[in-house]
Amino acid sequence: MSKRIKNLIEKELGSKFKNIEGVAVLNPVGLDGNKTNKIRRKLNENGMKMTVVRNSLARRATGDSKLKGFEKLLNGASAVVYGEKVEASAIARVLVDLKKENDKLEFRGVFFDGEAFEGDKGVKLVSSFPTRTEAIGQVIGALLGPISQIAGGLNQGGMVAGLVQAIEEKGANG
Repeated sequence: MSKRIKNLIEKELGSKFKNIEGVAVLNPVGLDGNKTNKIRRKLNENGMKMTVVRNSLARRATGDSKLKGFEKLLNGASAVVYGEKVEASAIARVLVDLKKENDKLEFRGVFFDGEAFEGDKGVKLVSSFPTRTEAIGQVIGALLGPISQIAGGLNQGGMVAGLVQAIEEKGANG
């Protein structure tokens, strides 16, 4: 491959990975065309893409991006799974589901926030993480729990105050 073509591929990969915060890497060896197409179709349904990359070009393309450091996962033939508005935990969940359908699928790992989670165990671990939306919901639920208890207590306090007032009125009337 000529240097000019390598530079073009590197620029294209750089533009694809520019706004990406997390990726998963898998080994495409051993997957025939039909299985690869099924994997790509499932990924596309979830807003993700899979690109088979040349390791050296992928390393250079992500040198100044948020993915700097994901080269730990690049070893041998590599396919990078990513999504522009998709979080790493969502990618990992889809890959775990795909692994159930296809035993030959070999994970290298998941990379996000400067940390690499290697192998099948790393992908399963990341798939158990909540997405950003889920995490925000959990925090809001945790914050609203005590507030709802206080509101319930105040509501019951109003009932107590009403009872005290009724007793006072009965005592005043006779």
